[in-house]
Amino acid sequence: MEKIDFRIKLRSVPHLPGVYLMKDRLGAIIYVGKAKDLRKRMSSYFIASRKMRTDAKTRALIDAIWDFEFHEVRNEQEALILENKLIKDYRPRYNISYRDDKRLLLVKIHLADPWPRFIITRTRKEDGSKYFGPFAHSAAVRATVEWMNRKWGLRSCRTHVPTEIDYKHCNADVIRNCTAPCIARISSEKYRANVEEACRLMEGKGRREWLDGLRDEMAQAADNLDFEKAALLRDVIQNLELTLNPTRQFRRGRGVPTTVKPTEDLAELADFLDLPQPPRVMECFDISNVSSTHIVASMVRFVDGSPDNQAYRRYRIRTVEGQDDFASMAEVVRRRYSRILLENSQAAPEYADSQESIVDTQRRLARDGKAKVLLPDLVIVDGGKGQLSMAVAELQKLGLHELQVIGLAKQREEVFQPGESDPIVIPHDRGALKLLQRIRDEAHRFANAYNSLLLRKRMKESILDDCPGMSEARKNSLLRHFGSIAAIRKAEIETLTKCQGISSKLAEQLHAWLRR
Repeated sequence: MEKIDFRIKLRSVPHLPGVYLMKDRLGAIIYVGKAKDLRKRMSSYFIASRKMRTDAKTRALIDAIWDFEFHEVRNEQEALILENKLIKDYRPRYNISYRDDKRLLLVKIHLADPWPRFIITRTRKEDGSKYFGPFAHSAAVRATVEWMNRKWGLRSCRTHVPTEIDYKHCNADVIRNCTAPCIARISSEKYRANVEEACRLMEGKGRREWLDGLRDEMAQAADNLDFEKAALLRDVIQNLELTLNPTRQFRRGRGVPTTVKPTEDLAELADFLDLPQPPRVMECFDISNVSSTHIVASMVRFVDGSPDNQAYRRYRIRTVEGQDDFASMAEVVRRRYSRILLENSQAAPEYADSQESIVDTQRRLARDGKAKVLLPDLVIVDGGKGQLSMAVAELQKLGLHELQVIGLAKQREEVFQPGESDPIVIPHDRGALKLLQRIRDEAHRFANAYNSLLLRKRMKESILDDCPGMSEARKNSLLRHFGSIAAIRKAEIETLTKCQGISSKLAEQLHAWLRR
């Protein structure tokens, strides 16, 4: 990829809010940012004097930038929402915020409930509820929901159908924040009318009239020298403006401004790999052996070019001693596909006597809707010829020799196919390679996350756990008595026996174990 002339390209950047994506020499997205003024913000990256004054991380980012793209949005809230989404999609190397799985807040209400209430959540489900959002400012949306509950007397208790028993333990009615539907102080019709009015406001209907009315009320309170009430109304107005500012949701496949085009990328990948049709279902394997203590593997699944998170799997390698990527890859491929074959055969035993190949039988199971787990159209292993050959050997043992499988080597991003000595080199600016990179990077992230989890659990364990004859109660007794492993290691046998639960024999074993 050729480095662009930033001064020329920056002339096309508008003075509007939006999101920008920085790319490296391979075309990979390494940073996603947002700006109120795209031209001003992006120009600041390429000012020599700023680069000298900034921190080492930002200097490394600037040096790695070879190209960029930008997307205009309507306001700052949309920029924040889109930035959040793109960081989660791409997981750029230089971004820290928003890389976790935490989502922006939503507000939901289930209108079919006897007494509906607003609930703040982060997950949208197909549960018949009405959802509003996502919202970029969590504090503002929480304060807005609290204000609406007070304004219309809506209940905030968690009980599905509140009764008089719940009323006895509730103070919301006492401080006039609730109309107490649990004791029929308000009719169901009136309560639902209040709910509908609040929902209309959350949809943005009558937003301007509400804000104008609140501003007039705030001005009146200030004229009456009631500054406390004026300040509260000011906060309500600010929260409503942040919450009700019109924003798009940027759902996957619904107008998200991005260069990722799954359908086109899959078709292009099929052309490069000479596949009969685009690989709708792909599975990728990666091995993580940061240390020989825990060797783990991951399997991530993409459907129609997008992650299928519910189908992700992680494995602890059982049969391999030491760090052996080839043997580890063989084990995880064997375990994954032998399990699929077993589960599908148990779900449809009538297909066991089929004269078709195993792959054809599994495809027919899928067409008939009887396959518990679908076989992928393409298997990807993270690595070169060695990992690929081990995966192919295991698939052949299982009778899955017709399954399409490739290896993706990291160093030069070369694609290896079984029986071919020369790799397929896909240009770095093509969507087919970017799709392979996304699924490979996701497998790598998922494997490393599992390894980190096991490492953290291991760090919480004590070396005492490995000592012969040591129980949890004895370990806790020793740590309470001595305070640390270092103090226990320095103690003599006679001193160890003074600790509750430690016999002379165990003290000798422990003394020898720690000294060794």
